[in-house]
Amino acid sequence: MKTIIEPFRIKSVEPIRMTSVSEREALLKQANYNLFSLKSDDVLIDLLTDSGTSAMSTKQWAGIQMGDESYAGSPSFYRFEQALKELAPFKHIIPTHQGRAAEKILFSILESAQSTDSSKTQIIPNNTHFDTTRANIEATGSQALDLVTKQGLDPELELPFKGDMDLMRLRDLLETQGDQVPIVMLTITNNSGGGQPVSMENIRQTKALCDEFNKPLFLDACRFAENAYFIKQREAGYQDKTPKEIVQEIFSYADGMTMSAKKDALVNMGGWLALNDDNLAMKARNVLILTEGFPTYGGLSGRDLEAMAVGLEEIVEEDYLNYRISSTAYFGDALDKLGIPIVKPVGGHAVYIDARAMLPHISPNDYPGQALAIEMYRLGGIRGCEIGTVMFGQQVDGSEKLAAMDLVRMAIPRRVYTQSHIDYCIECLAEVNKNKEKLRGVDISWQPPMLRHFTCHFTPK
Repeated sequence: MKTIIEPFRIKSVEPIRMTSVSEREALLKQANYNLFSLKSDDVLIDLLTDSGTSAMSTKQWAGIQMGDESYAGSPSFYRFEQALKELAPFKHIIPTHQGRAAEKILFSILESAQSTDSSKTQIIPNNTHFDTTRANIEATGSQALDLVTKQGLDPELELPFKGDMDLMRLRDLLETQGDQVPIVMLTITNNSGGGQPVSMENIRQTKALCDEFNKPLFLDACRFAENAYFIKQREAGYQDKTPKEIVQEIFSYADGMTMSAKKDALVNMGGWLALNDDNLAMKARNVLILTEGFPTYGGLSGRDLEAMAVGLEEIVEEDYLNYRISSTAYFGDALDKLGIPIVKPVGGHAVYIDARAMLPHISPNDYPGQALAIEMYRLGGIRGCEIGTVMFGQQVDGSEKLAAMDLVRMAIPRRVYTQSHIDYCIECLAEVNKNKEKLRGVDISWQPPMLRHFTCHFTPK
């Protein structure tokens, strides 16, 4: 059979409040045209993020009842630790309330051991840093450097692994400024670059380069299972491997990881920092106790740890991953047939519209991604997320520069929406595309000093 169906039944439903175009126009004005400021009750189809928006399974809800809330030594922590080490056998597993807390701890304890000049800025290279990762790095005074391959910056290019690290540029960095680089990171999948996967060969070669220069390799691994399934589909030699086996190989090349469990652990809250270095682990636990909690709960309840343990088992099920990747591709392929420019090939967790290409009459300085996202909500009640100059254009020194791409991400929550919901989104975007010449850009009328996309105010032109 060619038809792919959801590998689950719906056991509980949540009503959606239907709104009109005129209502949504008023709501946009009240929210200063920032979709983050909308109340979720006023959103019909919420594709703002796939972070923490998944539907949990019956086994996860059963695990909630088993959660042990002991302050120290909870059996729920050890069940979570065992489930994670089955996939990623790092020596030290440190739970946090979400991924950005793991990032905050990691970047606050890093020191470039080889640098003798304290005036030199630390550099953290990655294929592409996401927003909170970049902000946590820059908050320490370090530089977040993106080294994705050039092909990864071409939305139209159809290549299987556009999230790969540019190994030549990484080598040049390590040869010329290696004393300023405490770790190397890889984001799987590459969220800011269109949800594009990283190949196993690139992970392996990145690790070899790190070993050559004595640098630890850390993974920002919040969509590790989706990345593994793309490897199974697209990389020679992995077709007969299970997703679990591929995940285990991925993590065998890493010295540590940060994780938002709100993605590929299928939970609404949680994360962790995992590493092998004893000294770093000691420092991390000290910060954890100050900011998150004792190391066997790390800011989480026992029931959260139980749900994560089950989610780590369910996320590597092949039927689930086949449904997940195929349903996202269904959405993207439909938009492509409508002539709407998207990042190709379609990523695992989201479809990314190339707003700069779709709205060439709107200058990148007028934020075409935000203009498109506003119209999607106005017309159809669909909330997406600008991934472009609004999110990444604000610089630490107060200046602004254009992002490499201006995208609108439509991130699909796991196990939440049905095909009819996605068909509605396709129908709405067909209407937006038909009248796209009428859209105008926006100005930023107020912004905070960093991470402006969450709270800034817009004014339509």
